[in-house]
Amino acid sequence: MQVRRLVSRPVLVAAAAGTGSVLGAASGSVAAAAYFARRVLTPDELQPENLTILRCDDETVTFGAMPDTVVPGRYGVWLAAGTGHARVGDIVASDAGSVTRRLIAVDRGRLEPGPARWNQYYYWDRPSVCLGLPDEDVSILSDVGALPGWLVRPEGGVTGSDWAVLVHGRGARKEETLRAVPVLREAGWTSLVTAYRNDRDAPRGPDGRYNLGLSEWRDVEAAMGYAVSHGARRIILVGWSMGGAIVLQTLDHSPLAEYVVGVVLNSAVIDWGVVLRHHGRLHLLPGPLVRMATDLMGSRRSRRLVGVREPIDVARTDWVARADELRHPMLVMASDGDDFVPIGPAVALAGRRPDLVRFERWDTARHCREWNVDPERWERVLHEFVASRSGLTAPLSGDGRATGP
Repeated sequence: MQVRRLVSRPVLVAAAAGTGSVLGAASGSVAAAAYFARRVLTPDELQPENLTILRCDDETVTFGAMPDTVVPGRYGVWLAAGTGHARVGDIVASDAGSVTRRLIAVDRGRLEPGPARWNQYYYWDRPSVCLGLPDEDVSILSDVGALPGWLVRPEGGVTGSDWAVLVHGRGARKEETLRAVPVLREAGWTSLVTAYRNDRDAPRGPDGRYNLGLSEWRDVEAAMGYAVSHGARRIILVGWSMGGAIVLQTLDHSPLAEYVVGVVLNSAVIDWGVVLRHHGRLHLLPGPLVRMATDLMGSRRSRRLVGVREPIDVARTDWVARADELRHPMLVMASDGDDFVPIGPAVALAGRRPDLVRFERWDTARHCREWNVDPERWERVLHEFVASRSGLTAPLSGDGRATGP
C-alpha cells in the first residue's frame, strides 16, 4: 500500500464552513463528512516525490531525516521524476536532520542529489527484472474487464495443484507483493500476482472508487477462477493492507473459497472502522463526523454524496466482530510501528480465533514493511506456514477447514 494520509487539512476547513447557524453547521458537517469519505474511497493519481537525497557516493546515500528514512531495514528509492531506481540498506550514520544508509545497488538511471520518492516495496519491476525469475504476462477476465497479472511458476517450471494469489494494498502496485514470490516458488507454489479495479494498469470500477474490498473481491475471485481453470486444487490467498480486506471479503462471498487452504494477511485491514477512526484522530476530526462519513458510505440514499454506486457497509469489514464466521487457517503479520493500519484488530482477531490464527508481531516496522525490517524472519514464517498447507485435501471438508491427505 502507498502510505499517505487518507485525508488532508482541507477537511478541517470544510468542517468549519457554515458555522454561522445551526443549519449551516449541520450542512458544513455533512460536507466535511462527505469529503472525508471521498478521500478514503478515491484512488490516488499522483505519486509525489516525498524525500530529498542530500549526498551520495559509491557506498552510501544520505537522505533528509523523515519517518520513512530513519527506520531500520532495506528499501527502494525512485529517483527524480521516475528516471531510475536504487536500493538502500542499513543505517550507517544519522543526526537531527539527516540519515545515511548503505547503498545496495543502482538498478537503473543515475543516482544524484535531489528529490526522490521512497519505495517501501524494495522491488521496482516485474519478477523477471528484479528477482531474476521467469515470469509470464496473464490476462484475468473480471466483470470490469481484463486485469493484467504476472505468473511465476515453481522451481522446475511445472505448474502443479498449489497456487497462491497475491493481492496488493490501496494505491499500491503489483510489485508490493513480490517479496513473497521467491518463498512460494521454492516451496513449490505457483504465484499469481493480480491487479484489481482502479489500479493504474487496470480498468476502472463502475464508480471509479475504492469499495474497501466490498467490490474488489470479484477481481480476486476472477484470479482464483483463472488458477482453478489452469489446474489449481489448493489456493493460498496473500493480502497486504487493503488487499487483506479484499481477501477476507473473497472468503465471505466467493464459492471458490472452497479451494482455499490458507490465508496470509500482512498489515491487513481487518476492520475499516478502526482505520477510519484512527485517521480521523490524526487529523483532529470529531468522532461524530467520522461516524457520519461511514453512515454516508453505507446509505443507499446518500451514497452519491461520496460517489459510490452501491452502499459500502463498513460493518461488513469488521472481522473481529465476525471472527466466528472465519473457517480458514491464517498467518497474520502486523507491527506496533504501523501508523496507517493500527495493530489492535489483528491482536483481537488472534485472541478470538487462536484455533485458526498464527499471529506474528513486529515492533518497529511501519505499514507493510515487516519484510523490510527483518526479511529472514518474514520469509521463514511464511515458508513454515506455506509448508503446513502443502499436500492438503481440497475442496475443503464440511466444516470449512482443509484436511490432511
